[in-house]
Amino acid sequence: MEIIELARTIRARDPARPTWVEAITCYAGLHAVLMHRVAHALYRIGLRALARAVSHTGRFITGIEIHPGARIGRRLFIDHGMGLVVGETAEIGDDVLIYHGVTLGGLTLGVGKPGKRHPTVEDGVAIGAGAQVLGPITVGAEARIGANAVVTRDVPAGCTVVGNPARPPAGSPCADPSVGYGLSRTEDDPVGDQIANLRAEVAALRAELAALKRERETAPATERV
Repeated sequence: MEIIELARTIRARDPARPTWVEAITCYAGLHAVLMHRVAHALYRIGLRALARAVSHTGRFITGIEIHPGARIGRRLFIDHGMGLVVGETAEIGDDVLIYHGVTLGGLTLGVGKPGKRHPTVEDGVAIGAGAQVLGPITVGAEARIGANAVVTRDVPAGCTVVGNPARPPAGSPCADPSVGYGLSRTEDDPVGDQIANLRAEVAALRAELAALKRERETAPATERV
């Protein structure tokens, strides 16, 4: 039964460790997911006006707006949740954690245009409070999105991204300092080339300086004067 599965997820992942009664009766994220299941079922059979009415009621009760067309996997944990917006073509995998103020939105202003407009969030992703994940991008499994990040490009599986525009933090294994942000290795990147050349030059100068120091230390005392 999904309500039990959702409550178990809340109890396992929330540091407050609520009781079963609290998890079922006092967590807006659980209520929002259950109401979305009803709205989504109505949406799929073509009762879209009724589906939107159920979705609108869910937003009024929980402060969480999930379009009835969105697809949500199992064990979604929406922590706090107020101000969360999930667009029509968004897809959310299993065991995802989303905090309040997050938007899974679109970028196009075209009205009535069919097709994918919203993000795909794969299994195990965590999205921090206030983050904006926009467009038909993919956030890979187990990725982490920092609070208030603005994400408009794909996020590789297992990576953490922060800031605006979102990028891996310095020192992250996902970061590649030799390649400019937003460029792949197959694209021209003059800035990245210059940085790589400067690094090589600095390394050569350090090696030369170390050799001179060794010569000075091994030279006879009369030659040091």
